[in-house]
Amino acid sequence: MRFGKSVGVAVLACFGMAIGPAAAQTFPTKTVRLILPFPPGGPSDILGRAMAQKLTEQLGQQVIADNRPGAGGNLGLELTAKAPPDGHTIVLSSPLISLSPLLYAKLNYDPNKDLAPISLVALIQNVVLVHPSVPAKNLKELVQVARASPGKLNYGSGGVGTTTHLAPELFMSMTKTKLVHVPFKGSGLALIGLIGGQVDVLVMAVPAAEAQVKAGKARALAVISEKRATPLPNVPTSKEAGFDNFVVDIWYGILAPSGTPPALVTRLNTEINKALAAPDLKERVLGDGIQPLGSTPEQFGAFIRSEATRYAKVIKDAGIQAQ
Repeated sequence: MRFGKSVGVAVLACFGMAIGPAAAQTFPTKTVRLILPFPPGGPSDILGRAMAQKLTEQLGQQVIADNRPGAGGNLGLELTAKAPPDGHTIVLSSPLISLSPLLYAKLNYDPNKDLAPISLVALIQNVVLVHPSVPAKNLKELVQVARASPGKLNYGSGGVGTTTHLAPELFMSMTKTKLVHVPFKGSGLALIGLIGGQVDVLVMAVPAAEAQVKAGKARALAVISEKRATPLPNVPTSKEAGFDNFVVDIWYGILAPSGTPPALVTRLNTEINKALAAPDLKERVLGDGIQPLGSTPEQFGAFIRSEATRYAKVIKDAGIQAQ
């Protein structure tokens, strides 16, 4: 009986391996749901809908963008984590996938175990802004001003645990300075707060900041990215300003439920990277200030872990907890 049971298990295992590639060839067999964990109108929505449209064209099956905001973005990730691992439910995540385990004492899913990376897909550059009344024309001068009067300058953010919050905390950790945090209910409101003089400093996505910088309502000190931003060509990068490790982009990647067959993960990765390379999609998202990227599942997984490692000390030292 034991021998017969072992043979049965082996046969089932071989059968499972055999149907994996076949399933990938016939995938998808029904509508694919691309969950967007944030409300309509933001960059994840713009990117997600562009991706859904392009993937629909490529796959010959409807891919719908499904906005599921809630719990700081964690609701969308949880819904994906608990979906059947058949490739028909995927999620577009921001850095949330790296940061949530560091910010939340308890989650209804395990970001590290319940979701399988498919591909990094895009990034948006951030820029350090100050109100025109702040006497700093670059990052080094901002450090000087902050050190001269510790705690006098404040900075706005789109909320606790967001990139707009963690980037200034990283900056303070690197420069041994102290700025006071003023959280807003969204980065758009934080930008209004900066323009109105309620806050002195703000890290903001370049597409959202561009108009205010060009109108002289905010001063751009540095783009905290690997290269200069096309909409703000005269603004130096943080590295050019002398801050080599101060690079904080808003990035996006697509994941599936853990247990999704490797052949399906490979198929999804191929289709996603094909979509990102398509001239019409590239033109569409670049126009919105979103830079398309691409990666292997392994590269994206390593990137998620590296981002978690990078921010772990910042979050711990600052005592940051999501509200």
